[in-house]
Amino acid sequence: MFSSADKVKGQGVGSAYIELINMLNKHFSTEFDISINKFKQSDISHYHTVDPQFFISTFFKKKRGTTIGYVHFLPETLEGSLTLFSPFKKVFDWYLIRFYGRMDQLVVVNPTFIPKLVDAGLKEKRITYIPNFVSNKKFYEATIDEKNNWRKNYHISEEKLVILGTGQIQQRKGIDDFVQLAIDNPDVQFIWAGGFSFGKMTDGYERYKKIYDNPPKNLLFTGIVDREEIMKLYNLADVFLLPSYNELFPMSILEAFNCGTPVMLRDLDLYHAIIDEQYISTTNISDMNEAIKKIKDNPEILEEYKEKSKKSALYYSEENVAKIWYDYYKRSAKEEN
Repeated sequence: MFSSADKVKGQGVGSAYIELINMLNKHFSTEFDISINKFKQSDISHYHTVDPQFFISTFFKKKRGTTIGYVHFLPETLEGSLTLFSPFKKVFDWYLIRFYGRMDQLVVVNPTFIPKLVDAGLKEKRITYIPNFVSNKKFYEATIDEKNNWRKNYHISEEKLVILGTGQIQQRKGIDDFVQLAIDNPDVQFIWAGGFSFGKMTDGYERYKKIYDNPPKNLLFTGIVDREEIMKLYNLADVFLLPSYNELFPMSILEAFNCGTPVMLRDLDLYHAIIDEQYISTTNISDMNEAIKKIKDNPEILEEYKEKSKKSALYYSEENVAKIWYDYYKRSAKEEN
């Protein structure tokens, strides 16, 4: 395994990487001999991030075995995330595709990205779709008493409607709409768990930092919190809302599913391939406001989406995805030999 994903807190790539490592150690510790960031000879080299030293290592083919690249993002998914000097961004976009091109195989977390990689010049037969997953030991539905106690810790009443958003504070995540929804619905408690993982490199940092420091009274920015605290927030919330404009397969959606929390999303085409009809679908802030109004007037409608979340959690369970990874790694090793 080659990765620096866990060095930056509060971003989904790191969560996906940690989940995979934990799953492999839990289920296949006797099957696979796993090393991390050690440039020793191996049957498989799985690259989770695109660090320059990892790119250089791919030229030592005999030591690397089968090289696998994990496609967590494409150039277009970085739009609205980071502020990069234009010439540098062009170089990085070129480098990213070149990095993927060095791989023997690629794994995508959403099948809709396969044709985009093909358009970039990569061969479809080398690309495999394997979905993300989260552990049901780390993310699970808590008891009513636990949920109420966690609400008390945040000084939120049991009767208050709570809407949670998570992720880095950046334009791509739809944070502007989230803030406006809080302004439009002063009787609802909004919480955004996440911060500025990349500091001042974040696109629109100065503007968002002002909002972060002076939010509407009914909007709480928690900053970057650990995974245990995120689990508590999913449980104390009535709705998980992700108003992102661009995603692949957010870990946050799976985390919410595992906690049995109803999910509301900006309806992106890529969701149709992986979680179609399992969430409250909205196209813009007007739809989101309308959905929130309906929930306030008829809170019982959340029961349907609570069940959908639980159903989706079973499909994207650790056990199901573990077998997919096991078969994939065994097949990849055989192809190299």
